[in-house]
Formats: sequence, C-alpha cells, structure tokens
Amino acid sequence: MSPVFPMLTVLTMFYYICLRRRARTATRGEMMNNHRTIESNSRASPLNAEVVQYAKEVVDFSSHYGSENSMSYTMWNLADVPNVFPSSGDFTQTAVFRTYGTWWDQCPSASLPFKRTPPYFQSQDYVELTFEQQVYPTAVHVLETYHPGAVIRILACSANPYSSSPPAEVRWEILWSERPTKVNASQARQFKPCIKQINFPTNLIRLEVNSSLLDYYTELDAVVLHGMKDKPVLSLKTSLIDMNDLEDDDYEEKDGCGMDNLNKKFSSAVLREGPNNGYFDKLPYELIQLILNHLTLPDLCRLAQTCKLLNQHCCDPLQYIHLNLQPYWAKLNDTSLEFLQPRCTLVQWLNLSWTGNRGFISVAGFSRFLKVCGSELVRLELSCSHFLNETCLEVISEMCPNLQDLNLSSCDKLPPQAFNHIAKLCSLKRLVLYRTKVEQTALLSILNFCSELQHLSLGSCVMIEDYDVIASMIGAKCKKLRTLDLWRCKNITENGIAELASGCQLLEELDLGWCPTLQSSTGCFARLARQLPNLQKLFLTANRSVCDTDIEELASNCTRLQQLDILGTRMVSPASLRKLLESCKDLSLLDVSFCSQIDNRAVLELNASFPKVFIKKSFTQ
Repeated sequence: MSPVFPMLTVLTMFYYICLRRRARTATRGEMMNNHRTIESNSRASPLNAEVVQYAKEVVDFSSHYGSENSMSYTMWNLADVPNVFPSSGDFTQTAVFRTYGTWWDQCPSASLPFKRTPPYFQSQDYVELTFEQQVYPTAVHVLETYHPGAVIRILACSANPYSSSPPAEVRWEILWSERPTKVNASQARQFKPCIKQINFPTNLIRLEVNSSLLDYYTELDAVVLHGMKDKPVLSLKTSLIDMNDLEDDDYEEKDGCGMDNLNKKFSSAVLREGPNNGYFDKLPYELIQLILNHLTLPDLCRLAQTCKLLNQHCCDPLQYIHLNLQPYWAKLNDTSLEFLQPRCTLVQWLNLSWTGNRGFISVAGFSRFLKVCGSELVRLELSCSHFLNETCLEVISEMCPNLQDLNLSSCDKLPPQAFNHIAKLCSLKRLVLYRTKVEQTALLSILNFCSELQHLSLGSCVMIEDYDVIASMIGAKCKKLRTLDLWRCKNITENGIAELASGCQLLEELDLGWCPTLQSSTGCFARLARQLPNLQKLFLTANRSVCDTDIEELASNCTRLQQLDILGTRMVSPASLRKLLESCKDLSLLDVSFCSQIDNRAVLELNASFPKVFIKKSFTQ
C-alpha cells in the first residue's frame, strides 16, 4: 500500500477531530452562524422556493388576559398579519397571557410545586397555531411588541389539523428551546431563534412561554413560519457542521422523550441475571428510597434497568406519591399510563395538565388508571386536558373520594353537564374552573355540597347567568373561603359584593378585574375594605369608578395588603396613593397603568419615597 493512503487517513481523522473540537468550543454566535449557513444552503435550490406564511388560526392555548367574547388582549390576535408591529407598547390588538413575573406565585391561592419536575421544563403557558400549508420549517419569527423574552420553546407537530383523515402517528419535535432569560428592553422586536431541522412537514406550531422574569405582561402580535414544500437536501459540509452543533438542549430533548417507551424502561425482562448489586445491598431500604427521591421520572425508568435490587426500589409505589406528568405531555399516552399503573397505587398528587390531546390519552385509558390509582388522590391537576369528557369527571367523582384539590383550568371542551359530578367531591378545598363552560345550576350544586372550599377560581366562566346569585351562595356556604377569582365575571353588582363581604370574612385574595357592573358610587369597594381586613391581594383592574375614597378605606382597614391593581381608573390621585403606601407596609405590587391622574412624574416620586414597591405604569406608543 502506498504511504500516501495512511497519511490521508491520519489527516482525515485529524480534520474530523478538529471539527468536533470546534463544535464543542464554539461560541453561541458561531453556532448561530452555522445554522444560518445551513438555512441559506437549503434555500439555494430554485426548484424548492421558500414559503412564508402567517398563522391561519389559533387552535389552543392555556390562558389569556382577554375575554372569551371579544378580541382585546386575546390569543386569537396571533392569527393573520400583524396588527401593531413594529410599534411598541400596550395595545389591545395583541395576544397577552394571564400572568407575568412571580406575583401569582406569591399569592395565597398559589399551589405548591410538584417534586421531580425536570429542570429543563419551565413552561408556564402555551399557544398552538395552524398555518395554511405544510412545510419543512427553516425559520419561525415571533413579533413581540411589549416586554419580549417570554418564549422559551417552539415545537412542530406532524399532524395536519386540516386533514380529513386522522394520522397514523402524531409526533411533536422541539425546533428550539432555551431557559428563561431576562430581556432588559421593553421595546418591540422580531424574535428569530435558530431552529432545528426536522424530517416531516408541519403546519401546526406551538409556542411555550415562561413570564417569570418579565417586568410586565408580554404582548405578541404575530407568528411567521418560513419553510420549504419539499424536504431540503443538505450538502456534506453543512451536515457535518450541523451534526456537531451539540448544546445542552440536546439533553432536554432526550429527557423529554423519557416517557416514550415506559413499557421498555420499566420491564424487568431486560434486567441481566446476576447477584451483584454493588454496595447498595449494604444500605438500608429507606436510605435508598431517599436517594432515589431526587431522580426525575425518566431517570427512575433508566435506573430500573440496571439491577434487580434497584428495579425493586424504582417500582416501589412510595416513589410515586407525587407524580408530575405534565413535562412529558408530548409523549404520554395510554400505554404510558398502563405501565405506570401498578406503581401508582399510593399516588396522592397527580399532574396530567396539557396531556392526552389529539388522541394520546383515551377516556378508557384515563378511567382504567384512576380506578386503580384514584383512591388516595388528594390533588389532581388537569389544566388544558382536552381528552376529558363527562365520563371522566364521573370517574373522578367516584374513584377519588379524598380529593381536595381539582384544577380544570381551560378545559373549555368539557360539556356543561359534566360539572354536575364535581358536587360529589365534598372534601374539595381548591377548585379551579377558569375558562370552563360550567353553568349556574351545576355551580350552585357544587357550592352547596363543597362547603370546605378555601380557594375558588371562576375567572372567565361565560356560561354563568347571574353572578350575584353565585356570590350569595358563596357567602352563605363557603365560610372558609380564603381566595376568590372572579376575573371578567360579566354581571356581578354591589349586592353580590355585599353578600361576599359579609359571608367570607377570611378572604385574603379577591380578583374583581374587568367586572364592569361594579360602581364605586354604590359603596361596594369601601364595604369590601371595611369587612375584609385580611386582604393581601385585591385586583380592581379596568374599573374606571375606583376613587380616592376607596383607596383611603383600603389604607385604613387593609394594612396587610401586598398587591393592588387599579389599572384604568380616572379618579385616583397621587395623594391617596401616598396614604396607601404609608399605611400598607407590606405592599409590593401596585399597578396604576392608564390611571389618568397618575403620570410618570408621580410614579417617579412615589418610587423614590417607597423603593421596595414595584409600581407598574404601562404605556402605548
């Protein structure tokens, strides 16, 4: 053999090693340039022209600031061309999620976090958008018009929502993900993350957001999908670079797929024979259990394959007292639940939020799981679980006699009659019905039988005909109530407020935001202040009648107040706010956006005098 060939082989190996080393040590900017190179090369073929399209419609979302009966601040504003961009500021024509920052996590209504949540999963909200044409994505641009930086994950789905025939398989692929980062500017921007190429065409895109680092509500105006009709062909050069652009995010995807083959991971058949269990044989059973308590669910599945001793520990029902399946929503299905079932007989906290949609979980699969694992359940999170129907709620009411905490937030596909079954859960202490179709008759029955309620969310429940009747029942039956969310209830009056204030004197949190039928002139807000001295959070958002008298009553009677939102009032002066801030030493959040008497100068002066208080003042450019 000629000596040239070994030399060529050595040079080739050296070149390959250099490429891999360069990829591992590349800066973020270099990696972005690599992705841009791939993108530009994939566009090079004139026969495969790039398609650029705005979202056709919004098909699902977890929350929004707006009403169910209008377009202001709703997720539906993300469909079609931009309404606001490139302008910056607070505009009603944009899409806005319900919360921002950590303020809601600090309220009395906040739930404790689940253990074993993998560190990569930090999504709080999501929105799903469809596009006219299926394409192989080359770019996704998000037009952000106010307080950008909330988007942390972008996914693509293989299913075509407009196809008449159901797909044989539904896959979700992460196009881009990043941990929450602080964006200091509040101005508009066109967010252009460098996305991963996938091997299927899509016209269904999902944005997941985390608003915990934001100073105020993020506002999104439009989403643009760039892509090719035909699968792009990469050159050898670009595929090599792309192959080596390895980041920490790869770990996230692998972990995110941990639920994909639960049956294989939990199967004891794959264990090798042999008595050698390392030094674990010498440790007490309880100590091993404590160590395994720190593992995420996919890691627990993997560890179960190492030896018989650890398999026994990993399958112990005590490891599944708190089970958070929300991070694995894209993979969780009936098979997953079936193989988890023998290990979850003692489960007390179960989070199935966002799971089961598009046929991943069936009514039969969910029912089988709860019939085996529901007897000890105390807490059940089912936010945005659109597989639920009346049968599911009936099974919950029969199989979960100890249930104290039920979250059905944004389960807007549940039929109204399904909610009648909740009245059988007499031990309930927390019930979240935000954005559901619960009707008045069913809700009255729930309130009558669930007198132990301490936390109740009825925000944006548009099917309720008379909120005064509901408020009267709450005041009469729910004497232990500590938090109440009536966000955007359309017709509550001073009569309902009077019943609430006299009957629920333990209230610490009350959200009356965007309740247009409440008028300060009736004395309803002053009555609240006098009768509810324990209030820590009070939202009177967008009530233009709130006046100085109401603020002074709060200052005199609600000295424990921590959060107050009076956005949009014309009747409050800087002088009354100063009295409030002097009296309420624990006040940390004060929203005076669009308060015509509170200009930027007044905000600066109050900030200087009370530096520990976050005073919010939104603007429109």
